[in-house]
Amino acid sequence: MQIETMSSLCSPGGHSFTTTKLHNSPRQLTIRNAVVEFSIFAKFAPTNQHSIRICRGKLFRIQCAEPGSVTETIHLSDNFEEPKVDDNGGGGDGGNGQSPPGGGGGGGGEGDGDEEEFGPMMKYEEILSEAESRGATLPADMLEAAKSTGLRRLIVTRYLDLQGSAWPLGFLMRHCSMLRNRMLADPSFLFKVGTEVVIDSCCATYAEVKKRGKDFWAEFELYGADLLVGIVLDVVLVGLLAPRFHIGKQSVYGAGTLGRLKRACAALPGSVFEAERPGTRFSLQQRIATYFYKGVLYGAAGFGCGLIGQGIANMIMTAKRRIKKSDEDIPVPPLMKTVFLGVSSNTRYQIINGLERLVESSSVAKQVPSVAMAFTVGVRFANNIYGGMQFVDWAKWSGVQ
Repeated sequence: MQIETMSSLCSPGGHSFTTTKLHNSPRQLTIRNAVVEFSIFAKFAPTNQHSIRICRGKLFRIQCAEPGSVTETIHLSDNFEEPKVDDNGGGGDGGNGQSPPGGGGGGGGEGDGDEEEFGPMMKYEEILSEAESRGATLPADMLEAAKSTGLRRLIVTRYLDLQGSAWPLGFLMRHCSMLRNRMLADPSFLFKVGTEVVIDSCCATYAEVKKRGKDFWAEFELYGADLLVGIVLDVVLVGLLAPRFHIGKQSVYGAGTLGRLKRACAALPGSVFEAERPGTRFSLQQRIATYFYKGVLYGAAGFGCGLIGQGIANMIMTAKRRIKKSDEDIPVPPLMKTVFLGVSSNTRYQIINGLERLVESSSVAKQVPSVAMAFTVGVRFANNIYGGMQFVDWAKWSGVQ
């Protein structure tokens, strides 16, 4: 069956619509108060304009300026042949990153790869049965995703395993979605955070002992303040680039410029080289934008931690050496840390994430997970040494040291 024309749909003012080259009739056409919604392959055109192509699976909505009182609903037969789209016809959504998050299966030919890596899609009843067998309950957002789209088996089993871990990991998995979503996407996330903290703390301690010499214990408070701020910064830097598994509905953003900006930022990957997962597809433009967006976040983190660290140091110096003016000690200004983290640290950590992804996806690392862990320790240690040397150079160039 094929409908050639649909005229006088919106009769007021003569704004009628016609169809040309209709490739497939709508599966369901609902007319209510002169509002029409359908999903078809067609070209629609007002009588006085060029045709408008309607792509596959897209919702096209027409509403008259002066709606009438039409309340009739028309159901057309479902026995239609699927449309055949030629090479120039546009295809489907592909991997444009606009598919809703929440453990979905991705589109097109990606489904087989998703199922091979993340397991089959589990239905709501299956998920509840699996959770009850382990004496666990799912968070509200995971239950919502399970009802609406289902969840991949790997995600369900990974969460159930992690939430049953000893305190505090099990408690945090059940109550902290920020950690949970990162652990579901990358089970080695905490290992990477711990590696970064230990390496940075050891290197900072060695540098402080060598710099302060005999005054190290006398100025231990300053060292402790720097160490505490450094640990917080390490957690922030690793967490900002960590992949996340999006669960549940997307956040609702406004229609203004700020809303569009928030929506675009939320669709960006965690890092430039983040791997695609079910329901997440990233374009080249998104990956490039991620580098600059994360640079801004790194700079903001450096500025904030720099202010806090300098404030603590000033308070300690004021309390211990009231007779000595603070301007005799040359601090590292927060602005310098902002630029350094936004440019140098952002670039180095993006590269590290990309290298770790390559190693973790290799067949050797999948068979022997300790290979990936050893690589993480080695590459982050080398990065810390090189970053420290580069920071000294930047401090000299800026006149701080």
